[in-house]
Amino acid sequence: MAAGFLAGLLLLRSFAFATSLSDLQSGISGDVLAGGPVHSLNVSSCPGYTLTNLKESASGITARLSLAGDACNAFGQDIANLTLEVTYDTQTRLHVNIFDTAQSQFTIPSSVVEVAGPDGGAHKDTSDLVFNHESSPFAFWITRRSEPDAPPLFDTRASSLPPTPIPPVVENDNSTALDGFPLVFEDQYLQLTSALPFDANIYGLGEAVASAGFRRDVGADGGVGTIQTLWARDAADPIDGNMYGSHPFYLEHRYNATTRRSQSHGVFHFSAAGSDVLLLTPPSSPVSLVQYRLIGGTLDFYFFSGPSSQEVVEQYGALIGLPTWQPAWGFGFHLCRWGYHDINETREQVENMRAAGIPLEVMWNDIDLYHAVRDFTTDPVTFPGEEVRAFIQNLTANHQHYIPIVDAAVAKQVNATDVYDPYTRGVELDTWVKNPDGSEYVGQVWPGYTVFPDWFANNTLELWTEALRNWSAGGVEFSGLWLDMNEISSFCNGSCGTTANLTNTTQPFLLPGDPGNLVTEYPEGYNATISGPSGNITVNGTLTYGAGQVANVSTLLKRGLGEAAAKGVNLNDPPYALHNGNGPLWVSTLATNATHAGGFVELDVHNMWGMMEEKTTHLALQALYPTKRPFIIARSTFPSAGKWTGHWLGDNFSKWQYIHFNIQGVLQFQLFQIPFVGADTCGFNNNTDEELCNRWMQLSAFMPFYRNHNERGALSQEPYRWDSVANASRTAIGIRYSLLPYWYTLFANASMHGTPPVRALFFEFPDEPELFAVDTQYLVGRDILVTPVLTPNVSTVDGIFPGQGRVTWRDWYTHEVVNATPSAPTTLSAPLGHINVHIRDGSALLLHAQPAYTINETRSGPYSLLVSQAADGYAFGTAYVDDGETIPPTPNRTLTIHAQRGEVRVQSQGDYDVTQKLAAVTVLGAAQTKPDRVLVQGSAASSWEFDEGLQRLVVSDLELNLNQPVTISWT
Repeated sequence: MAAGFLAGLLLLRSFAFATSLSDLQSGISGDVLAGGPVHSLNVSSCPGYTLTNLKESASGITARLSLAGDACNAFGQDIANLTLEVTYDTQTRLHVNIFDTAQSQFTIPSSVVEVAGPDGGAHKDTSDLVFNHESSPFAFWITRRSEPDAPPLFDTRASSLPPTPIPPVVENDNSTALDGFPLVFEDQYLQLTSALPFDANIYGLGEAVASAGFRRDVGADGGVGTIQTLWARDAADPIDGNMYGSHPFYLEHRYNATTRRSQSHGVFHFSAAGSDVLLLTPPSSPVSLVQYRLIGGTLDFYFFSGPSSQEVVEQYGALIGLPTWQPAWGFGFHLCRWGYHDINETREQVENMRAAGIPLEVMWNDIDLYHAVRDFTTDPVTFPGEEVRAFIQNLTANHQHYIPIVDAAVAKQVNATDVYDPYTRGVELDTWVKNPDGSEYVGQVWPGYTVFPDWFANNTLELWTEALRNWSAGGVEFSGLWLDMNEISSFCNGSCGTTANLTNTTQPFLLPGDPGNLVTEYPEGYNATISGPSGNITVNGTLTYGAGQVANVSTLLKRGLGEAAAKGVNLNDPPYALHNGNGPLWVSTLATNATHAGGFVELDVHNMWGMMEEKTTHLALQALYPTKRPFIIARSTFPSAGKWTGHWLGDNFSKWQYIHFNIQGVLQFQLFQIPFVGADTCGFNNNTDEELCNRWMQLSAFMPFYRNHNERGALSQEPYRWDSVANASRTAIGIRYSLLPYWYTLFANASMHGTPPVRALFFEFPDEPELFAVDTQYLVGRDILVTPVLTPNVSTVDGIFPGQGRVTWRDWYTHEVVNATPSAPTTLSAPLGHINVHIRDGSALLLHAQPAYTINETRSGPYSLLVSQAADGYAFGTAYVDDGETIPPTPNRTLTIHAQRGEVRVQSQGDYDVTQKLAAVTVLGAAQTKPDRVLVQGSAASSWEFDEGLQRLVVSDLELNLNQPVTISWT
């Protein structure tokens, strides 16, 4: 549910922000502190640092870094004395930490994010990552021990970077003028620059809706470059602007054209500081570059050696923490909208979905549920507590689930006669964020004037647990929770309600769907003057999308750059102005001088607020339901959030461009170790249409988190609304539910090892450059290739089949081998209602043989096995099985499937009793001619058939115990 789409209305006046390093606006004061130095606003005179007092050990080095000349005070006050600590944490992870020796700069407390330390080994002489340095001026570079002559993985030497000064690299953005590349370490500005290979393959640095795609634009070969601002912001999925989450991690994939081999590595900056990360290629430069510009904190870097992309992601997960275990029911289909007015309308959706035969696992409610839009309440008229309880208990009886929204802001009590326990209890426990003078910080969100939980306070977990317990006892017997607006969002600037009339609960804008703000636009591409008022996909047999014009997918642009309005520095307006889409950092969020327990200020901890809420909520749910896996979906995320929550991609738009962005977003969050992620299917903002919703319901069936959700006042988009969407949804969900053992195993591997469940094509085929920029297709695990339709008015789709002709891909539906063009797109039939799915050879998948209406019913039915043999007969797969609900360690069983010519074997190991039987086995590529006989556990099979054209053997009518070894053979 959105506030970001109202951003323009929420600004009390127009703001813009700084545009230049070399020629910044005159409106910023030169004072860091009273009587402090004047800021030069230019780093060209910054002297860098000199390394002394070097001490080496078997695990790394330490040294002193001293300012090498006169302070430049570019955007703050230079810090003269720094400490360098280099630690070879593991064989594959190198830690380079540059911090102020006095340790006055903010660093992330281990109580907030606990990263793994060294493994205790002496890796300095054996690690594949090598730290190299120059002493004066200090610079460092990271190389591979296995390739000492190859270009460094990270290189801060000025000699490796292009000569400066460099005029603005990005047109109309003077801040991309590069005055120099010294190491800058000031109290309010830090800068570090590394050379990259020209046109490097960079992935990550988010959260972002990047116009360039999953592969980030580094400004080469016609690109303009990237300025990735890390400052959490409630903004409706802006293109190329900062948004909900902050993840300063990237993966680089390097291809050696001589050897035709690739390797990947990762770089993580462990900091919560607001920052700009620039990916640029100056004109005529032989190299690209990455530059970090921070407004606080330290330079705390981790490097991961890979060398495969999957290993890089796993190594990152080993540092920040692996993803939380998801309950099995979470993989079902979820339905929500902002605008279900009452419990009856909510119940009606459940009934209509069942009547249409479209599986519905989880029903959600948005803020319509609340009384006076207050957290932890139900409206006594439209959502009476006992009726909500009865509704949820009926869902439970049918093996379905319920999730309500929890907004980040808590209503402030209006007067002495107002009864709102969550607020008063928070006062008693001293859990609200404060102003610098110790008074309550009061913002404005949906219920009017609000306060905000301080996750650093000692008693906030107690408050949160108690509020959730009371809410559930009052009728909202939730199975999971939805955390929204936690960037954190506020509709006013500063502590706006401190002296205000608290009885005024009106919004400073009209909500969508209210008179005066109706969502009346036709769906994208529909021209009513040509096609009439129906809005249908076809009129008189003619497609209506783009009728009368050249189809043009619209683009939302980020706000323009301008001049910072505020003077002074301190906490509210640091001298270096980030490229924040809202202008000053305090617009539409907490003021940057808001204070937290322990003396922390919002400027330093802003990017972590959402993650800290997710952690607290997860721990609260564990306290309330000790044996059950917490299920949380949240919006604002930060490194380690995956330990506590899943994520949805925010308030997207019902536009074809955003169905494409759906893929990019999911691939990003696989890198960030938040793999349980998905988009609002069919779009949240604006009106969707039948064709878009049809295609999107199919795509999302092959994404981890699968929810249809849209805004108040827009056209209803539940999948039963159109026959074609209903049909497509039933088919796609049926496939999804049959694949649940595969999905579940992928996520078990994510939680145990950090292995990403959804993968870009190059993850599995790293040496094929034609795949490096592909984000219109993706892999589920290693074995399932998804090629969705992402454009309107088409009945075919082009897709590339990885493997350069060495891999056999078979159609999911027909089992036919694809006659694909190696290393080039192949055109596939894709009529409306059909999504192309292909199976990789060498795969062995455990499936649910009888997909049913709910996950519980589906899991209660028999299993089947689908084996797609390679040319030599090889196939392999695993399946992890447990009860799908309790928190590990819990009884579990792993099935290992091996195939060779003429045989499939299943090995079974574990202490979980699998009661469902294996009912059928399908082997693709089994033989060129019909076998003479088929044996099951050494005895003649009673029922089997062979299709010679497909080389498909199907053995059915089985009742095989999966707690024991299984053998199917044929000759």
